[in-house]
Amino acid sequence: MKKQQSLIMSILAALMLFGLMAGVVAAQDQDATTIPKREDIDDKYKWRLEDIYEDSAAWYADYNLLEASLTAFDPYRGHLGDSPETLYNCLHMSDSLDMILGRLYVYAYMKLDENTQESMYQSMSGEVAGLNSRISEQQAFISPEIISLGEAKVMGMIDAYEPLGVYRHHFEDQFRQQAHILSDKEEAILAAASPVLRAPSDIFNMIDNADHKMGRIVTTDGDTIELTNSRYYDVMREADRETRRIANDSVQTSWKKYLNTLAMTFGGSLKADWFQARVRGYNSCLESSLDGYNVPTAVFTNLIEATNANLESCYKWYALRKKFLKLDTMYTYDLSVSMAEASNRRIPYEEAIEMVTKGLKPLGKQYVKDLQAGFSSGWIDVYETENKGSGAYNWGTYTTHPYVLLNYGYKIDDVFTLAHELGHAMHSFYTNRNETYQNSGHSLFLAEVASTCNEAILMKYLLENTKDKDEKLALLYYYIKQIDGTFFSQVMFSEFEQAVHQHVEEGGAFSADYFRETYREIFQKYMGPDVVIGPDNDMGGLKISHFYREFYVYQYATAYAAAQMISQKIMEGDKQALEAYHEFLATGTSDYPLEILKKAGVDLTQPEAVKRTLDLFGELVDEMEKLLMEG
Repeated sequence: MKKQQSLIMSILAALMLFGLMAGVVAAQDQDATTIPKREDIDDKYKWRLEDIYEDSAAWYADYNLLEASLTAFDPYRGHLGDSPETLYNCLHMSDSLDMILGRLYVYAYMKLDENTQESMYQSMSGEVAGLNSRISEQQAFISPEIISLGEAKVMGMIDAYEPLGVYRHHFEDQFRQQAHILSDKEEAILAAASPVLRAPSDIFNMIDNADHKMGRIVTTDGDTIELTNSRYYDVMREADRETRRIANDSVQTSWKKYLNTLAMTFGGSLKADWFQARVRGYNSCLESSLDGYNVPTAVFTNLIEATNANLESCYKWYALRKKFLKLDTMYTYDLSVSMAEASNRRIPYEEAIEMVTKGLKPLGKQYVKDLQAGFSSGWIDVYETENKGSGAYNWGTYTTHPYVLLNYGYKIDDVFTLAHELGHAMHSFYTNRNETYQNSGHSLFLAEVASTCNEAILMKYLLENTKDKDEKLALLYYYIKQIDGTFFSQVMFSEFEQAVHQHVEEGGAFSADYFRETYREIFQKYMGPDVVIGPDNDMGGLKISHFYREFYVYQYATAYAAAQMISQKIMEGDKQALEAYHEFLATGTSDYPLEILKKAGVDLTQPEAVKRTLDLFGELVDEMEKLLMEG
């Protein structure tokens, strides 16, 4: 997956209590009230960005080279149809420049994520974003000119000149979307406007990662804690109820300071989505978003409808939680507290590596060997440090190895986050080795399959290899929470996205109250009668960075359902399924996402995968209830 800016917080699981790690990391853990500085962390726990550029001077050398190449497209304007060789040379040059741009972009933004308040990297990231816009302007003529040549001529050029073959699917897809590609001049205007259209997302990310502070709280034990994302989730999982309430109130209050700004920023993003959909001739933002991957809107709407028809299992889960916690009234700050003692056990990072490595053995010896090489080759930035970007993600370029950002917190959540992000990393690693640059990317629709499949295989491995009741409870609890967070919550978020996009499409006005009321209504529907949403716990629709990427999060749910089917077949020893999955990992954008997934054994135009996940959730809740009843 390209950079997933903060929502990829994949969720929980694992088992054993281990000792503290030695050296600086142990010291870091002992002083849990302060956030370590980057220089306090051992280099072996940091990613190696010098594999991209040795330093900022090398970065600027490529930046200047690329800036000097802005006029390189001029000789090709109006001449793409002159010969197959001319067309190929233009496209090949465009790819070459894009590869350099990718390196510049990834390096600048990952350096910024090391310290989001570092002005040098704020400047560099802004510079490369501007350069990206200017290059896009120069390239804007290519698609309209190709379309103007006509499908018959372009396909004939491909047949006549073998090197053009790598672009065949790309051209076929362009002609499929021909009605939505604008004129040369109009495409250039849209490209020039991209920084403005992207501004709401940039503003939100600066608020989220640089300006917003969750505040300090005093626990019921008298300890003072400076809240961060990872510490907040620790409190929500482990602390006594009054401390959870205090932490929840602190975080909600901290966001209320930005409430009107967040509402206007998100509203601006929705208007930008609708503007781009309209100018390209789409009837809705949903249609526009899904058409890029040739995904029917029915895949999205059927997902929501099927889930809405099966919310009783969710309600049963929350009722079980309320009963287990012995609560008369259950608030949202009670929804993360652990229901399994083993799930709170500390897992040092080295042990997490061992667990992930053993758990993923069903994927084959070569997969594990390549995975182990990644652990020792500067792929991963492990620990939370002062002003570091939040959450977790995988990123990288075609010409470098993958990179993974973590904020590892010693919990079972973090073990599965590691497996999740490495699923993305290995997907990119194999695809980049197998595909040309033109076809090396991954559609967002498929990106989460590889990451979630890693989690599913690890979970199934752990469940099959535990004999201890407490450990099994912890795993079942993780599995339920994972489906709740990765499937049900993402469907809920998607329903909210659909509602607010329809609102802008119908000419509706935005306000903080509108967003809160809409979110609260949908949130309550998914929580059911046993969960009380506090007065300030309805701001979720304004705090999630992925909402600035329209209709992204539904793909977590569809990918989760697909991964469950694939992982089950692999764990059952189906060699054909494993071989098909390896082919999936090595495939980029050389076919449509639904077709690639069908080759891996999952057809998301049919209800089977989604229904399996919904049924699985109900079975897991029943199994956990049975174990809890045994005492």
